[in-house]
Amino acid sequence: MTLRPANAADVSALSDLGRRAFIAKFGHLYSAENLAQFLDDSHSPATITAQLTNPEMQIAVIEEDGKLASFCKIVRTSTLPAHTVAKSPMELKQLYTDPDLIGRGHGARLMDWALAEARGWRADEMQLSVYAHNPEAQRFYQRYGLAKVADITFAVGDHIDPEFMFAGPV
Repeated sequence: MTLRPANAADVSALSDLGRRAFIAKFGHLYSAENLAQFLDDSHSPATITAQLTNPEMQIAVIEEDGKLASFCKIVRTSTLPAHTVAKSPMELKQLYTDPDLIGRGHGARLMDWALAEARGWRADEMQLSVYAHNPEAQRFYQRYGLAKVADITFAVGDHIDPEFMFAGPV
């Protein structure tokens, strides 16, 4: 298992993994139109290429057996609503693992990386949005000291999901 920064050669694999992981976990919740729009907006090669060139975003990947197995996207300044007293919150945007490889410690390695990056940025808090009906992810983030601070929403096309905003010290 190798953790490294993502690069332009990873765009296709990041797009594919992001789409597959999202569909496996949440695809059943949405109409075909909403799902297709979201995947095109969030996991297209053009979106990922723009993210890789954004100096405010970092993307790390984990390779296993020569194949991209997991990734994590973080941004220096949180885009989530202000529900805490943090002065310099950063945001964990996505942490995805190949559905067939969950449980191998990739998430823990990526969280350790994200927290280390946040400390390097001198962030005072990590923030993220997690689906309200995803208790596994919520328990995972709670192990890192993050807790629910607000009820928020997340749009997938014209479908609005209930989400929890989690936050905690870095």
